[in-house]
Parts: sequence; structure tokens; C-alpha cells
Amino acid sequence: MESKHFNKNEILDKLVPLIDNTAMRYNLIPLEIDFTKENGKWFLRIFLYKEEGVTLDDCENVSRSLNPFLDELIPVKFYLEVSSPGLDRKLKSDKEYIIFQGKLINLKLKTLVEGTDEKQFVCKILDFDPENGLKVLKTDDNKELVVPKDKIHRAQLHIEDI
Repeated sequence: MESKHFNKNEILDKLVPLIDNTAMRYNLIPLEIDFTKENGKWFLRIFLYKEEGVTLDDCENVSRSLNPFLDELIPVKFYLEVSSPGLDRKLKSDKEYIIFQGKLINLKLKTLVEGTDEKQFVCKILDFDPENGLKVLKTDDNKELVVPKDKIHRAQLHIEDI
């Protein structure tokens, strides 16, 4: 099973549709699929999402369903980690801006944008378009802003007071 030479991207190209289809069977959305080497060990990390929250059973179901296929597709020993994205996840993809529409985020900008003199604020995602950027509603003054993607330094889910 241990093979030193393989193309990580080719493996991911095969894994992504398998993981997507498996997650969808359980009404889950894979937010991120990461296949990486750390300290000499390979890890396949899958971060799942659903509106009601991801349960331990959800993670176990996806893991069990994938296991027989993963050993065939991945030519090295690896560790599988299936989890929820976490309450304070940093948004990393266009897909996540769309999925988390309507949610509050902590937004940090690289540079100022029209309509605000702040580079960091809490806002609600109203819409997202890859070409135009992120349309948000600032919570402190109810101003709508459009933030081009290249102006976003970091967008992170906002943990509301419970």
C-alpha cells in the first residue's frame, strides 16, 4: 500500500465526487476536503455542514461509507478525519459564502471599501457573486456594502452570544 510517488491532485480529483455523493446521501455538504502530509503522515480531512448542525453520527456514517473506497483510491497509509467546520470557521471558498448567506460573520478587510471607514466589523451575508464580491449588511449601522473578494483579508463565522 505504501507508495512514495503519486499525484495528490489526481487523487483529489477522484476523491471529491465520491465524498460529495456520500455526504449528500446523508443531507450533508462537504465544505472542505484536505489531503495533506504533516510530520511524515498523510491526513484526509473532510469538513461537513448542514443547517441543523453536524452530529457525531453524521461524521461516523460518512466515514464508514467512505472507508472501503478510500483504501482503493489512496496509495499510502493515511488518517481519516471527518468533522463539522466548527462554530468560528474561517470561510475559505466561494461555496461557503453562498452556503452561509444570512449568517453573521466577522469581516476583516485588506483595505477600506466604499461606504465604510472601518477595516473590521460584524456583518450579515446578504449575497455573494464571484465577480462582484460579497454583499453584506453591517450590524452596527445597518449599512449595505459590497466587498470585492480581493479586499477580504479574513471572513469568519461570528459566534453569537447564547
